Amino acid sequence: MKINAVEIKPGNILEYENGLWRVVKTAHTQPGKGGAYMQVELKNLRDGRKNNIRFRSAESVEKVRLDQKDFQFLYAEGDNLVFMDTETYDQVTLPTDLLGDAAAFLQDGMAVTLEMYEDEALSVALPDTIEAEIVEADAVVKGQTASSSYKPAILDNGVRVMVPPFISAGTRIVVDVYAREYVRKAD
Repeated sequence: MKINAVEIKPGNILEYENGLWRVVKTAHTQPGKGGAYMQVELKNLRDGRKNNIRFRSAESVEKVRLDQKDFQFLYAEGDNLVFMDTETYDQVTLPTDLLGDAAAFLQDGMAVTLEMYEDEALSVALPDTIEAEIVEADAVVKGQTASSSYKPAILDNGVRVMVPPFISAGTRIVVDVYAREYVRKAD
């Protein structure tokens, strides 16, 4: 679907120079001399390259719509992750680096959403928060409990997060997957 350059918004997926790009930032500029243009920061969905492009306001670009499908994480196999389509039970193998830092939070049987373009998976979205268990937490330093201080702790998946002083080893907590932050104590 063709759209004018002025309609480009962050989060849009564009087809540009035979590649798929996600719009990261946009800035509409009207210089005193010459025509207006959109300064657009793009990130390639296949290889992660970034690019800054200027589109003239009258220029049109191809906007791509990605299909979102529900999958379930099955297991890790070397540098790859295996997911199963919840409707057709087909299995898809994807490289771990497609998830980036969020890959550490994958749990067996976790429901995820894959963004697909012509049956090719381009990104994996995990739930915003997950439950994890603290396996190691530093002791509270006496006198530090009066202020809102945090202490380092290690989760059962090896990720290090900062937690409030009352959290100890063996406690289950809810963690924000993308910010890698403590949210609350699990129920």
